[in-house]
Amino acid sequence: MEKISSSPLRLTDKENASGRVELSKKEWKAILSDEVFRITREKGTEKPFSGKYVESRQRGVYTCACCGNDLFSSAAKFESRTGWPSFYAPISEQNVREKLDLGLGLLRTEVLCARCDAHLGHVFNDGPEPASLRYCMNSLALDFCPANGETSRKRAEAKPVEMK
Repeated sequence: MEKISSSPLRLTDKENASGRVELSKKEWKAILSDEVFRITREKGTEKPFSGKYVESRQRGVYTCACCGNDLFSSAAKFESRTGWPSFYAPISEQNVREKLDLGLGLLRTEVLCARCDAHLGHVFNDGPEPASLRYCMNSLALDFCPANGETSRKRAEAKPVEMK
């Protein structure tokens, strides 16, 4: 999923004072695979039922594939039968942000990583109770850290985002 970069670029070196990661398009292209770049930086969508997390039942935390920010707990994951991993709530509302999306001639709400602005997917109002929300995410926009304590390099470098 992620390119091995010969560059010594570390995400923590690119954080601003509020903990946000700000990289140029060229820097993102150097560290992300072409498909992850297309989904997260160019607002792409993977084909339904093609993602590795659609049917995952492992316990753990789903993180941003770009910066390692904690996004969703497996405890909030549910089977939506839509072809994309679906969650009824993020780990923290501060870890994601929402933006109006008028693309494709539809009124939708885009979901972005609050730490690096990666496009993750969309949120819809047809999820399970009590929130009735369905965060429909692209598997390629996510990494997974199992509950057994293993962690990814990006997650180990990630710091919480300070929201003002």
